Amino acid sequence: MELMSQEGYDKLVAELNQMIKVELPRVIEAVSEARDKGDLSENFEYHAAKREQSRLLGRIRFKQNILANVRVLKADNLDASVVQLLSKVELTDVVKNRRMKFTIVSPHEANLQEGKISVKSPIAQALLNKRAGDVVSVRVPAGMLKLRIENISI
Repeated sequence: MELMSQEGYDKLVAELNQMIKVELPRVIEAVSEARDKGDLSENFEYHAAKREQSRLLGRIRFKQNILANVRVLKADNLDASVVQLLSKVELTDVVKNRRMKFTIVSPHEANLQEGKISVKSPIAQALLNKRAGDVVSVRVPAGMLKLRIENISI
């Protein structure tokens, strides 16, 4: 079972609907047009369209599988005293004295540009169940980070 925010769930449903209602009919039409052009054994357009159709159907099945196993978390049921899924965490890099903010989300919602990190990432794993004021050390690809939790909110 996957845990996810309502926002992430709604976004996933919208992506799935877009793929099924817009992209899939377009790809099926491309396959049909390419098939009408003749000899399939040497028809590059047909093979490319079939690959695209296969790729799209795989993505649709993947998203459907996620949605079939998801449970939406309600923010009002969460405890803001410890870091957990959907927590907004303000951190200070103790060594570089640099502040950063992250929201801990499901892997399917992670987007670093939006400040959302996966609950399965090394930083999130180190922060889980910690409280404001705690200092954690995290091994990341760039080396070791020493982070102090300044604030936790939902």
